[in-house]
Amino acid sequence: MTEVSRGDDRVADCHVRAATDVLSHRWDGVVLAALGSGPRRRVELLRTIGQVRDKPLTEALTRLSEANLIVRREVRNPPGMSYELTPLGQSFHDGPLQALASWAHEHGEELLQPSPAE
Repeated sequence: MTEVSRGDDRVADCHVRAATDVLSHRWDGVVLAALGSGPRRRVELLRTIGQVRDKPLTEALTRLSEANLIVRREVRNPPGMSYELTPLGQSFHDGPLQALASWAHEHGEELLQPSPAE
């Protein structure tokens, strides 16, 4: 594991940057969270996530697929496609994404409060 500290000249280490890029897009982490319970079709993702529109979902699925975090599979009955986490995606879901979810659950109210005027 790479330690990142304030005195570290390599804070912009490409591995850290690649990992944080996963969460830099609005819907990517949400899509990964939705796929954490198993494969889902596009319509199921739209329904589960709720506020996401088709175009941003398509963009998120494309990015996550290109990052090897999800895979698209053909399903037969009814015909269509489903999406599921790859082993790398499952590792991201079970590790940093779960840690972030726990932190957000603990501090969610603080995050939603308006900041005091300066």
